[in-house]
Amino acid sequence: MIDINHPNIHPVPNADHANRYPPGYQTAFNNSANSANTPLSPVAEAIVRVQDLYKSFSRGNEEIVVLQKLSLNVARGEFLALMGPSGSGKTTLLNLIAGLDQPTSGSIFVADEEISAMSESQLARWRTRSVGFVFQFYYLLPVLTAYENVELPLLLLPLTKEQRKRQVLTALDLVGLANRRDHRPGQLSGGQQQRVGIARAMVTDPTLIVADEPTGDLDSKSAVEILNMMEILCTQLNKTIIMVTHDPHAAERAQRTLHLEKGRLVLEQDKKQTARVAGSDFGAISS
Repeated sequence: MIDINHPNIHPVPNADHANRYPPGYQTAFNNSANSANTPLSPVAEAIVRVQDLYKSFSRGNEEIVVLQKLSLNVARGEFLALMGPSGSGKTTLLNLIAGLDQPTSGSIFVADEEISAMSESQLARWRTRSVGFVFQFYYLLPVLTAYENVELPLLLLPLTKEQRKRQVLTALDLVGLANRRDHRPGQLSGGQQQRVGIARAMVTDPTLIVADEPTGDLDSKSAVEILNMMEILCTQLNKTIIMVTHDPHAAERAQRTLHLEKGRLVLEQDKKQTARVAGSDFGAISS
């Protein structure tokens, strides 16, 4: 369950906090405990471990290699960006980590569960409880309200109607859209629709949030709002976020950026923009 009263949830200590985040965030964080000026300590525990990942497809008699012996770790509570040209393998890697596809060889562990060894039915159950998805084009059902769209993932879980309501309203409040709960997607702006998408992604309190070009269909102001929300999910709710993006401005908001080319990790940049080429001492990642 999303616990907005958890003692670790507090406003980001920024003078312009009230201007950076939508009203719903302030409502949630006003309930926080006495640690309002203490940022969360970074957590080094690896929540995602990818080892010697290899992925290929067959096209007739030809083998198309997408990922080549790729290894990486993602820490719990980390905001990681994946960048690279089209065809570099970044979306394939995201899909594999999210359990939407299976590797040709290699292993993927998420929270100590080896998802690369799961069957399709096991993966489907795992995704329901463990992964929140944020898409470029929102994928909201136009005939449903914001409330009903956010509620959809909860219908797959053994929750009562009252439990679902509590979760949905909490999620909508956290993205500043509690007052738009009865609006349908066509009555919302693009930025508001993506905020509904983020609420839907987090409503099950997943282990991992994956985002595929979440700002790709937004104007610059809305994109900043969405990135602010993703940043606070990471820093205040300790959510692990992996984001694929072509936008260097979006990638700058992540704590770490990995660059892929031709299925290999070729460059890592941390928040301080310290660059390391693949093959050097990455520590957290290797190729």
